[in-house]
Amino acid sequence: MSRTKEQAAPEQGRAQAPAPLPITNDAPRSRRRPVVVGAGLALAAVGALVSVWMVNEAGDKIAVVATRHAIAAGDTITASDLVTAEISRGSGLHSVAAADSGELVGKRAASDLPEGVLVTQDSVSSASSVTKGKSVVGILAKPGQLPVQKLHTGDKVTVVHTPQDGSASATSSKPGSDPDSLPAVVSRVGSPDANGAVVVDVAAAEVNSTSLAAWAAAGDVAIVLEADS
Repeated sequence: MSRTKEQAAPEQGRAQAPAPLPITNDAPRSRRRPVVVGAGLALAAVGALVSVWMVNEAGDKIAVVATRHAIAAGDTITASDLVTAEISRGSGLHSVAAADSGELVGKRAASDLPEGVLVTQDSVSSASSVTKGKSVVGILAKPGQLPVQKLHTGDKVTVVHTPQDGSASATSSKPGSDPDSLPAVVSRVGSPDANGAVVVDVAAAEVNSTSLAAWAAAGDVAIVLEADS
């Protein structure tokens, strides 16, 4: 009996280990400052407004008229010469609305219009390049018969008769005399062909048109560009 008590005594005298604390994820969260939260919301709002503005700008387009291909000065404009293009509204470009393209058809190009340029009211003219009392003569000018400098509508030129040696005109001219020449105004310049020859329409006085036509038919002409007065 005493042995049992002696063995039980040490069991009662042992110190009990403390129970382990439960592990939780409820760590204290840091509180965000109201100023930081407000700044983030403001930036988000500004970004949204900028996005909306960019979308509106990209979609705010107007349809205008442009050239489908190059148009020479003096050419009569047709519907096939024109194409529709889009530009931003309020861009400051002076253009013709696509809905008004019919007003351009039948008019003449006031100057050379390259391919892909916007057409304005100043790009065309309704006036004829031929004034009263003048006639238009077409001259097929080969390289060497016209200046290297490109001719334009309205240029003042002198058409010089250059008959070949042995022709009736050449033999009738006195040696050392100045060749016959007539004043004219360029009304249209065509596009060069594969050999570089260009058809130049010139407006001249009616009394000189028959002589010019005869010279042009024989190819005995040279076109001289006059300096601006």
